[in-house]
Order: sequence, then structure tokens, then C-alpha cells
Amino acid sequence: MPINNAVYQTQAKGWWDENHYLHLLKTGINPARFGYFEQILTRQLRLTLSGLRVLDVGCGGGILSETFAEAGCQVSGIDPASASLEAARAHAAQSGLEIDYQQAGGEAIPFPPNSFDAVLCCDVLEHVDDLPQVISELARVAKPGAPLFFDTINRSAKARVANIFIAQQFPLTRFFEADVHVWEKFITPAELTALLQVNHLRPMHLTGLGSSLPDLQVAALLIQRKMSKMSMGELGRRLQFRVGGGLENNYIGWAQKQDKNNPNPE
Repeated sequence: MPINNAVYQTQAKGWWDENHYLHLLKTGINPARFGYFEQILTRQLRLTLSGLRVLDVGCGGGILSETFAEAGCQVSGIDPASASLEAARAHAAQSGLEIDYQQAGGEAIPFPPNSFDAVLCCDVLEHVDDLPQVISELARVAKPGAPLFFDTINRSAKARVANIFIAQQFPLTRFFEADVHVWEKFITPAELTALLQVNHLRPMHLTGLGSSLPDLQVAALLIQRKMSKMSMGELGRRLQFRVGGGLENNYIGWAQKQDKNNPNPE
């Protein structure tokens, strides 16, 4: 079944709209995943964020790009959707942030090899046309030793219920348009790990990414949102997303670019 990536063109104004479903990424998922990435960069890799050259692949409206730019990083972002890039550029200018946004897909990243200190690919891998090519390109533009950060969705029964039935189909809870996510394009951790390893990206950590609330409480919040008792932005805040737990649904992690001439430096 074809995936509906057109929403990132037709709904691009929603990235920074408190009442739009795209804004759920800003208030819900973004704080949890940035905290996870920041901890790895500063505590585990002992890097300084100021001046760090970061590439955000599939940047959309710039939600994650801006968070890294606010932390002092030198950020570039690419996305195939021109309307999303327009929204990203406009909001960055409004926020006084200098971010280099370019129109491109992950299959052909317009930067030389070994260009970036860190590469981000979040909410993207389950949308691309050629996953092996995207992973190859992510590896190509990362410097040796650089982290690749990602989050995506497992191809599991639990993920199908949460991301397709509840989020896209069931009338009382749905908030996405049809086919924004397609189960056949979800990626198992084993499949992703194999692709990373083939491209000299050493998997370092995988963990869950989701609401810390019980399922029934999540359902109740979705129904309240459907009844217009809260905005999408408020829904994101109340869902209390966290990093941790199992990999059965959404998961997050990172891999490290290896030096082909010295793949095991320790």
C-alpha cells in the first residue's frame, strides 16, 4: 500500500500550529528524544554541542533542527517537501536561528563524505522509498566516530494497533490522515541493525520510545482530544513521552560510524 507522504507538502503549516497533529512531535516526542541524544553526545561521547556540525535528514518543519540549533550546534536540514522547508525557514528566521535548509531526500544527500559530527534521522526511515540507500547515505556523510541518531517503528502487531488502528482508523481516537504510516514499511530492529552493520555503522543502543502512561489513560486522552477538550500540543505534553522500555512499538537508538581501516579501535 502506498504511503501518504504528501501530508508533509499539503499540511506543512501544521508543524508549528498548536492545534495540528504534526505539532504533536514538537510537544510530545521531541523533548524525550532530544534529551536522549544530548546525553549521549555530552556524557557518553564527551562532545561539546557548541559548534557541533549536525545534519537533520527528513527535517520537516524544523522541529528537531531548531532544538539542536538552540543548543549551539551548526545545523543543516534536508527534506524532499518544499512546503515543509518553507515553514522551517520561516520559523527559524522568526526565532533568530541560522539553519541551512536544502531540498533533498535521504537517498541522495547533497553533502560530501565525512561532513558531519552527528547525523539525525528521526520519524523518517519508515517513510523512505529505498531504505538501504538511505542508510548508505547517512553513513557516507557522517565523520568516522560520529553518531547516527534515529527513531522509527517496529513492524509488529503492537505497532500496527497503536500507529495504524488507533492513530489512523478508529473514529474515537484517530488523529493522523489515512496511510501516513503503512505497516509494511515499518522496520524490525533486526532489519535495521543488519543495514547499519553493512554500512560500517556500529549499533550502540536501542530502546523504546513512547508514552509513560497506561494504555487506557492514553486512550482517554485521545478521546478527549477528539472531543476538542485539548489541543494537539497539549495532548503531546500530557502523554509524557519517555525513552526506555521494550522495542515492540516505536523505538529509538544510535549507531557510530566506524573507520573502515580500524573498525574496532578499542
